[in-house]
Amino acid sequence: MGRIWRGLKLGMKSLLLHKLRSGLTVLGIVFGVAAVISMLAIAEGTSREAKEQIRALGATNIIVRSMKPSDETLASSSGRPTMILNYGLKYADFDRMVETIPTISKILPIREIRKQIRHGQYALEGLVVGTTHEFADFNLLRMEKGRFLTASDNDTYQNYVVLGAEAAATLFPYEDPLNQTVRLGTDYYTVIGVTSRRASSTGTVNNPLAAKDYNKDVYIPLNTCKIRFGERIMDNRSGSRQAEETQLTQITIQVKTMEDVLPTVPLVQASYEKYHYKKDVEMVVPYDLLLSAERQARQFAIILGTIAAISLLVGGIGIMNIMLATVTERTREIGIRRALGAKQRDITQQFLIETVVLSGVGGLLGVAVGFLIPLLIVFFVQGQKAIVTGYSVMLSFGISVAVGILFGIYPARRAAMMDPIEALRHE
Repeated sequence: MGRIWRGLKLGMKSLLLHKLRSGLTVLGIVFGVAAVISMLAIAEGTSREAKEQIRALGATNIIVRSMKPSDETLASSSGRPTMILNYGLKYADFDRMVETIPTISKILPIREIRKQIRHGQYALEGLVVGTTHEFADFNLLRMEKGRFLTASDNDTYQNYVVLGAEAAATLFPYEDPLNQTVRLGTDYYTVIGVTSRRASSTGTVNNPLAAKDYNKDVYIPLNTCKIRFGERIMDNRSGSRQAEETQLTQITIQVKTMEDVLPTVPLVQASYEKYHYKKDVEMVVPYDLLLSAERQARQFAIILGTIAAISLLVGGIGIMNIMLATVTERTREIGIRRALGAKQRDITQQFLIETVVLSGVGGLLGVAVGFLIPLLIVFFVQGQKAIVTGYSVMLSFGISVAVGILFGIYPARRAAMMDPIEALRHE
């Protein structure tokens, strides 16, 4: 240990004799380490955001959703477009799933209708969601005031409504919404609760159902929705009237464990597929999306990490270059040390200590810069997440030290293998 300590002090003294050269060499390692940490932080932030959106849908859920078919499919057998677009999930599909799929733990029917919601002079274009009492548990909704819908509200066809946080703030800016009334269509509903505000998700290409803003939604009992709004919605377009008829917008199935998800998928598909030849129903399995997102995250991290590691490689080449120049400059010193009794391993150790000092200092500074860059990215790039993980810090610092040792071995061995007599003659 005493010999290593003396070698360390000698190495620091030698490096400080050429501050600018040593500093520039260290910068290569600093930028390499910072690049690895920053790119892995961006990859982790992007990956975690996508997985959070998918988990919000429920890893043990299977989502079956009505989907408007293409115009060609909707055309009637006579070749003319029909005036009533009848598509999507039916109550019969819901009953069939309940009766034929044994792995179901819970099942949630949903009907969504775009409506204007009014209270006095205030109005909001929001989404009316007809559902049951289990909707809050399925979608992790929390109540700020009052309560959510109950099974009794649905069974007795109550005109009750639960408001999303933004809907409540818009319709009741100066008063408590509880026990007040709002108008949906031609009917009035009593406000029994307000949900807590939650962040809106943006959705992804592979996960379009994640794009959801619960804050503007209002919730009413499904049976009430059925009798108040019916199944047919009229839509005036360019002077013509067209009706869309659908019974359920979405059915969410929950199984007990994630191991039950994949065996249940074909059963769900078989329960509706042959009854919807128009391809007006789509199924989304969040568990599959989660596995896919994890695979993509790993690939993304590997690609970014590889690109960043190249800069560390360049830094290592810089270390080798500077150490080879140092060996040439200190040839006479090496000859004198060998003549005084220093062994080859002592010379090798001395130069390796210097390369480790260079790469170690560069690694530590790179870690500091690597923490700073993600913070700047998050500050200047709106919506971008960057999460620095412990493994990325240890990985990048470990690689920097390993690069220093790897690229320092050849200059150190070259110095150690010098002939002492030839080294003493060097001018």
